[in-house]
Amino acid sequence: MKTLYIGDIHGCSGELGALLAAAGAERVVCVGDLSTKGPDPVGVWRLLQEVGALSVLGNHDALVLGTWEADHPPGAVRALRREAPAAREWLAGLPLFLRERGDRLVVHAGVHPLEGPAGTSRDQALTMRRWPDDSDPGQPFWYDAGWAGPEQVIFGHDAARGHVLRAIGGRPVAVGLDTGCVYGGALSGWLVEGGRGRLLQVPAARVYRAITPRRPRRRSP
Repeated sequence: MKTLYIGDIHGCSGELGALLAAAGAERVVCVGDLSTKGPDPVGVWRLLQEVGALSVLGNHDALVLGTWEADHPPGAVRALRREAPAAREWLAGLPLFLRERGDRLVVHAGVHPLEGPAGTSRDQALTMRRWPDDSDPGQPFWYDAGWAGPEQVIFGHDAARGHVLRAIGGRPVAVGLDTGCVYGGALSGWLVEGGRGRLLQVPAARVYRAITPRRPRRRSP
């Protein structure tokens, strides 16, 4: 059975449809951040429902849930409320982690590099890039800070890094799939068949959202 793990979609339904067609997978699993920023959140929702996709919660999916009842929600939320109201309950049921066969673990951002999922907070699962201080650009990325498995972590959340393939002894222990489709990059998938994975990519049709430079977080006094 072929399983396709998909990076951050962010409302890019055209690229999602092309990736699904190219992969021909029986199972589809997403790393979160499904609908915001891009042009067609409802189209993404419908495609994912058609193929029976699974997903973990991303930080932008949490944003959708947190602003669903707002008077002036983001555009993606307005579209989903109007045309796909069932998306709310589905998103609310998404887990932080999905454990897959073959010791694969799906999470949106990352895991505690020394303690694994058991030591990973909700905020880390949704937003972590570096460890131990995510606000310090001099700190290593979590997968370079001691993570050695045994799970192979499939994650997203870091378009600036692009595709990540961290291996130990020839075995990938971290696979990053956020390649910035919404920013004009590509939508990436990790197609696993017979225990082996390979990268599939669909280039973005255009730049949907300009990249905004990140502001460093203020440290507490």
